[in-house]
Parts: sequence; structure tokens; C-alpha cells
Amino acid sequence: MTTTNEIRRTFLEFFADKDHKIVPSAPLVPYNDPSLMFVNAGMVPFKNVFTGVEAAPAPRATSSQKCVRAGGKHNDLDNVGYTARHLTFFEMLGNFSFGDYFKERAIELAWTMVTKELSLDADRLLVTVYHTDDEAFDLWKRIAGLPDDRIIRIPTKDNFWAMGSDGPCGPCSEIFWDHGPAVAGGPPGSPDEDGDRFVEIWNLVFMQHLQEADEITGNLPRPSIDTGMGLERISTVLQGVHNVFETDTFKTIIAASEEQSGARAEGDALASHRVIADHLRSTSFLIADGVLPSNEGRGYVLRRIMRRAMRHAHLLGSDKPLMHRLVPTLVGEMGQAYPDLGRAQALITEVLEREESRFRQTLEKGLRLLDEETRSLGEGDSLQGETAFKLYDTYGFPYDLTEDALRARGVGVDREGFDAAMARQKAAARAAWKGSGAAADSEHWFDIAEREGATEFTGYSSTEGEGRVVALIIDGEEVTRAESGQDVLVLTNQTPFYGESGGQSGDAGIISDEDGLEIEVTDTSKPLGRLHAHHGKVKAGAISVGDTVHMAIDAERRDKIRANHSATHLLHAALRNHLGDHVTQKGSLVAEDRFRFDFSHPKPITAAEIAAIEAEVNGEIRANEDVRTQLMSPDDAIEAGAMALFGEKYGDEVRVLSIGRSDVGGSGRSYSVELCGGTHVNATGDIGLLRIISESAVSSGVRRIEALTGEAARQWIVRREEALKSVAATLKTAPDEVEARVAALVDERKSLERELAEARKQLALGGGSGAAAAADEDIAGVKFSGEVLNGMDPKELRGLLDEAKNRMSSGVAAICAVNDGKAAFAVGITEDLTGTISAVDLVRAGVAALGGKGGGGRPDMAQGGGPDGDKAEDALAAVREALATKGG
Repeated sequence: MTTTNEIRRTFLEFFADKDHKIVPSAPLVPYNDPSLMFVNAGMVPFKNVFTGVEAAPAPRATSSQKCVRAGGKHNDLDNVGYTARHLTFFEMLGNFSFGDYFKERAIELAWTMVTKELSLDADRLLVTVYHTDDEAFDLWKRIAGLPDDRIIRIPTKDNFWAMGSDGPCGPCSEIFWDHGPAVAGGPPGSPDEDGDRFVEIWNLVFMQHLQEADEITGNLPRPSIDTGMGLERISTVLQGVHNVFETDTFKTIIAASEEQSGARAEGDALASHRVIADHLRSTSFLIADGVLPSNEGRGYVLRRIMRRAMRHAHLLGSDKPLMHRLVPTLVGEMGQAYPDLGRAQALITEVLEREESRFRQTLEKGLRLLDEETRSLGEGDSLQGETAFKLYDTYGFPYDLTEDALRARGVGVDREGFDAAMARQKAAARAAWKGSGAAADSEHWFDIAEREGATEFTGYSSTEGEGRVVALIIDGEEVTRAESGQDVLVLTNQTPFYGESGGQSGDAGIISDEDGLEIEVTDTSKPLGRLHAHHGKVKAGAISVGDTVHMAIDAERRDKIRANHSATHLLHAALRNHLGDHVTQKGSLVAEDRFRFDFSHPKPITAAEIAAIEAEVNGEIRANEDVRTQLMSPDDAIEAGAMALFGEKYGDEVRVLSIGRSDVGGSGRSYSVELCGGTHVNATGDIGLLRIISESAVSSGVRRIEALTGEAARQWIVRREEALKSVAATLKTAPDEVEARVAALVDERKSLERELAEARKQLALGGGSGAAAAADEDIAGVKFSGEVLNGMDPKELRGLLDEAKNRMSSGVAAICAVNDGKAAFAVGITEDLTGTISAVDLVRAGVAALGGKGGGGRPDMAQGGGPDGDKAEDALAAVREALATKGG
């Protein structure tokens, strides 16, 4: 028997021998086409090549492209498991000519492939052509030798392909396999064509025209070829079966499903096993390509596929999660052709097990409630939409599962009633928002969110991609077009730009298109927590709602932000390790050039603590461990030891980020485990280096650390090293000796200051001779000594006054020290005079003359000051006047 893996290999090797470059499958997320949920055809990765936006990888190419059809207009989900051909995941074999060969060579290669390489019986093959394509008709007749009645002209769009209403297009030619008269159905174009006897196995697209608004306007200068052969369909033919689920890959997976569930694949259980096998493939490949379950966009479709499979595992009677136990079988079957599947095996297993464990609780509760609500309903009846909404809103039971669960009983669901209940809930949410005090002029965000849904963020795995413009806002008003020179907010259905939240700065970059549009995006915000608004100025061209644009973030800036963000997580863990578990984040700013981190702590951090914290974080950086992300419910995350970050709003699904070495201290946990929706480095080594540059108080009980990472930290260190060298040169010493040299200079300065202060004191005391100073006066019988000293330290005044009092034995001393235009004023009185003269009164008189207020002390010693040092002599005069008045 020819296996599926052998068929894939044979196809690719055949075309490689015919000078085609084997191109690896592109990821399932089509970043070059925002109109698609997933890649759903083999030509999707080459779309920009066919339109001339990108260069071709080679003149000829061949591939086996992963495809998913489970969302949007290409949605086969509900048919899977119940028909012979429908799948959510399939592989499309194809060969492509980018302006190289055309119809004749394409038909020749196709016929050689199917009849010689794959050894199909030519008598059981027939082809179709577009009804006006006489060239293709004649080529099939000449090359394949087919009679006229086996070359069927089809006049409908089934045999004419177009990329869209505008762009390349052309006629098709399909190859069909006849399963024989035992199978019901007629040839294509006949009244019985919907039967299963004649099955299309290959489609050749002759891309030769150009159209605008669905009208052909001319011919392409270089016609091209795009073909697609479904690997699963050709496998059924070559393996002699009629149903894709009877081919080798599916038989192996279904056998594993039987073994793990304990239920035979027969009767009603057969469809369930087939659903599980197909959905295992689609969910596993989507997870491997970076899609994770969520409640929006692609993540929602993934979750819907998962839950449909998990419900069928429940129907099989499996009493514990089943899907994750089948992953090794899938990897064994397809891992050689798709190595990414094997590399992601651990993640796939973990996501499936967690989702199924959680969903089984929802499923059991929902099915029990659904059974209670529908006991009285029979075939042809419908469940009330309000009840279906209650199951969804209150118990988390998805609408599509309600519909699916009732289908087997012939019971429908009132979809209009469900939608009406959903609309009422949204209206209530809007009313609650209006009553919250939020700005009224921001209501358009609700309008956009309800009309277009949430923006899908693709930036966890990509720095650029395509987006469809869903709204434009200028000066707070929605517009349909923005032109050169205008400041505009651009909203798209998907974006790689991170919207500012959780302390992380929004991305900057460029929005452009092939018509010359250029918008410089300076910031990205996140209105309502689910829209991404790109703040920019139109530098060239114009942008309109509905346009498809290319979006590229400033990747270098993002890398710096990611490094700083991941560093905050490591710093948080280190702070808790060294200061205690009371440390919690109180806020942060993560920018490209630095980050700051606010946290609870009652006192300053010592230099030794800062050094230890910094060293510990840099140890984790040097360890260069991978950064790991998981999705969990908030409760599960907290229970697993994850810390919630200040300022983040969490829904029913959160990203749990694990950074640093695992099993720290035998705990089984990574160094840092936190809830975070931001972007982060792939490994701690990407941070490079952490340097704490300041620690300060923000408010009572809250401290702030500012730090740098990577190149910014290195440059900071270099600048300080250069400053050290400059100081060393000035001091005429080596950098290593600067500390000792400065210490010596400081000691020398202190000694000189002491000597200077002593000299000033001696000068103030009349040179230290012990004789009466020349300034001594007699005022109304009281000896008085008054001095103005410039540059005298006010702290020296008390000692100088004591010296003056001792020298006079009886009298009053006043000193005014002037520094930088301000004055300090002090008065001392010998003990024998304190009964009649108060030092406090005299000081206040002098302080008033200096332009100051108050002054105080004891009856024998008082001090004050004033802002006007130029009035120092006036202060002494005021004391003299006061003494004269008391003496009179």
C-alpha cells in the first residue's frame, strides 16, 4: 500500500526533478492576507508573489501546504466526521510557475504525475475545463489522448478562479477520479454531480487575466500556474478506499483513540472517533504554529475545534481527558514531514490536557442543565434563545455545543432569541460604562468594538503582517479616509503592534501599502482593553476604511522594550528573595531606553542589598533559560504560584509567564512566575545585562528602582568609566587608586577646615591674647562686644560667645555671621546680668534688623537669623540701642 507520507514525498520529489524548488509549508496563520482566518489553500503563501508585491522564491516551486478550514467563509467544521471528504485540517500538494511555463507544460506535468508516478488508471480519469478555454481542451486531447466526452466544459465559476474582485484570475482545469458505478453520483456538470462517484483530485489554475470589479480588463504580461491536489483525497484513491478517514494516517490515529477511550469505532461512536482524529490534527498544528486558545479571533476558533472534539470524547464515555494522550501518535505519523510538530509536542500536550480538564467540568454541568431544560422538547421543537444564552453567559456553555448536542434529537435552537439576549447584555455593558464616569467622547470605541470585534494581536510571534482597516479616527470622530499630513488613529482587524498596557509602552513603526501609503506610527494604545489604536501621521499617500495595509513595528525598539519588560519580572523575584514576601509591584514603566519599578517596602534599600539583588538578576540572565508561556484561568494560575501584576485586568484566560531557571530551591517552579500579557524575550540571555541606577522613595511605604538593560546598561557603565578616568587624570593617579586619593583629599580638606575655623575663632577673640578686644564698648555701664564675621560657620557662634563671655567676665557679646548674603545672629550674656537683660530680647531686636522674624534660646544665650546679610551692622546697632534703653 502507498502510504500518505510516501505520496507526499513522491509528489515533491517529482517536481523537484523538474526544476521546481521545494518550499516548506508556511504557518497556518496567513500574515500576508488579513481577509483569511487561516491558510486555506496551497497558493495563499504565494499571494503576494502572484500580485507582484514580493519576489518569487524561484521561477518554479512545489510544496505541501498545511491548510485549515474552520472559520470564516471557508468553514467545514460541522460536516467533519459525518461525510467522506470534509476535514478541518488537510494538506494541499501543489506546483507553481511564476511567469515560467504555462498551460501546455502544466497539463503535461499533471498527466505524467497522476498516470505514471502515481500509476492511476487513465481510463478512470476525466477532466473539466472552462467552457470557453479551447486551448486547454485541445491540450488535454493531444497530451492525454482523452476523448471529447471525458473533457467536460463547465460554464460556471466552478472552473474560473479569481484572487478577488480585483487582481489576477483565470480559467481552471480539474482532474476527477471515477470510483466506479458501485458509488452513486454522476460526472461533473451533470444533475447527479453532487454524488461521491466522481471526486476531484487536482485543480490546475491558469492565471492569465487581470480583472477589476469582477470584470476582465486585460491579460497578465507573464501568465502563471497554480495547482492544488488534496493529499488526503489522492490517498483515498491510491489506498483503494472511499473515505478519507479510512486512509493510513487516520486509521492509525483512530486506532489509538479506540485504545485510549475503550470504545470501538463502530455505530454511533464511529463519527466521534473521526471527529477526534481530524480535530486532533487541526488543533495540534495550530498550536505548533503559535495559535493558543482564547475567546477572540483565531484563538476562539481553535478553542471551538478543541471543545467539539472533547465533547465527542465525552460521548465515547472517556472518563478522563483523551486528546493529549493521542499527541504522540500524531507526531509519529506526521512529525517527520513537519518537524515543528515534534518540537511543539510538549506544548501541544499541555494545552490540550489543560483545556480538556477545564472543559469537562463545563460540559458536564452544561449538559445536565441542557437536559433539564429540554426534557419536554421533541423532534422539530426549538430551545428558547434566552435559555441558550443563559447556558452560555452564566455557565460558559458555548452556543455551538448547545446546537450540536440537540441536533441528534432533531431539536433546534432559537438563534434570533439568542442574538437578542446577547444584544441586551451588550447594551447593559454600554450603559454601565457610561455611568462609570468615562469620557463621553470615547463612546465610538464601543461602536467599533461591537461592529468589528476585538483586534487580534499577532505580535507575540511576528513583528510585521497584514491588516484590514476597520476604522479611522481624526480629532475624535470616525472618518472613512485620511490623507497626507493628517494625524489619524488607525484600527485594523489584526496587528503586530502591542497596545500600551500593564506598564509596557505601545509599539511604534510604519503602516504602508503598495500604492505608496506611509503612516509613521508613534504609539499604540488599547481602548477598552480589546482594541488596538495606532497613533500616526500620514506621511505619504492616503488610507481608507477597507484597505489592506502592511504593518511593520520598529523591531529594534520592540527588542529593547521586551528586554526591559522581562527584566522587571526578574527584578521583582529578586526583591522578594532579598527583602521579603511583603514586596509587591505597585506600578511600572517599561520603555525602550529604561524601566522603573515601584514596589512596597518600608525603608530605603542598602547599597549591599542593591548589589546582591543586581547580582542575582544578572545570574539568571547569564543562565540564558528559555522564557515559557502558558494559558490558564486566573484561579489556576494563582494556585500554581503565579503572581498577578499591578494594573492588569484579567479575563477568564490569562498568560502565565515563567522566566529564569526552573526548580529554584527545590520548589519545582521557575525563578519568576507571573501573570502578564506583554511581550517578552525568548530567553533570559536576550536581556544582556541589568544595571540598577537609582533607588528612591515614591510615597510612604513605596520605593522605586530605575534600571537599564542591554546596550543602554553597557553604555551607562562606559560613561562612568570614562568619568572615572577623567577624574584619575585630574588627580594624577591611576583609576584603581582614585578612591584612596579622594579619601585622602577629603581628610586633608577636613583638617584644613578645622584649622581655618580655629584661626577665625582666634581672630574673633582678638588674636587669642586674652586682652580686651578693641571692639569692646561700655554702653550704659554694661560691657559690650559686637563682631561681624564673614564666612564663619553658624555652628561656631555658640563657642565664640562662650569665649567672649569668659574674657569679659561681665558683659554682653553679639556676633553676626554672614554667608552667601544671609546672616546668623547670636547673643550671649554673662550670668550676673541675666536677671536684668535677656539674650532672647536682644536677639529678636537684631534679627528684626536683618529682615527676619523671631529668634529664641535661653536668657544667657539666644540665636536667630535673617535673609539680609548686608544689615549685619544694623543688627549690632539694634542691640546697642536696646542696651542703652535698658541702662537709661
